[in-house]
Amino acid sequence: MTLRAPHHQSAPAAGRYTRRSVLTGAFALATAAALPVAAAGRAYSAAGPDIIACATWGARAASEPVVVLANRPERIVVHHTATANVTDYTKQRAFALARAIQTYHMDAQGWIDTGQHFTVSRGAFVMEGRHSSLAELRTGTRQVRAAHCVGQNTVSIGIENEGTYTSETPPAAQYAALADLCAHICDQYGLPASEIYGHRDFNATSCPGDRLYALLPTLRKDVATRLGTPLSEPEEDPVWDLVRQATGRPAATLGEYLPAGLLR
Repeated sequence: MTLRAPHHQSAPAAGRYTRRSVLTGAFALATAAALPVAAAGRAYSAAGPDIIACATWGARAASEPVVVLANRPERIVVHHTATANVTDYTKQRAFALARAIQTYHMDAQGWIDTGQHFTVSRGAFVMEGRHSSLAELRTGTRQVRAAHCVGQNTVSIGIENEGTYTSETPPAAQYAALADLCAHICDQYGLPASEIYGHRDFNATSCPGDRLYALLPTLRKDVATRLGTPLSEPEEDPVWDLVRQATGRPAATLGEYLPAGLLR
């Protein structure tokens, strides 16, 4: 497991800035401006978004039983699939994406099932990834062990977002669906909105792309608004920062692409 200093949930003292906010704040303002206001302001339902189960999108059975852990997750980790930014926003496309990801993860990576817990398509369809993730989210007491982020697979919920967000922002509907899903996960598991991170926060990877990563401060705020709770930015531990700089972050084992021809 990747060592990470505990976060304090109290608000930062006046005049103090976290390392994360300094690095992403200015870029986030410009990136967020590209999203329609409606994406942030739509009402949140406590029932959560409509999440499409594995059986509905045509998932294969896992190669072995998935492991359900007794603990709740401590955070959410956001990814992008690094696939094409298609304009096919249909449910059929979303299902094909989910099947392709599972095939790649099982047949090429050798994993037992899809690596992430949930997937959000560019058409704003939210799908279950690894089997049993949806059932455990509904209970709000346990989580499925995943394979989306080295060191975080037993303590976080992984969300893949269809697309490549290095120089483009997600479609407004996809972003809104991501915010709804994050709010629901936070609500079910008792997580603060500040505990939403990008894959690159833990592994040496460009995921979830510069543009989506820069949106994470806005995403935290929008999730907090949906939940009706104040947002407190967790402060980084300066000692841990030095340790991480000296030792480096573990490399990601997740390939950030799908081989040509797999998605069909």
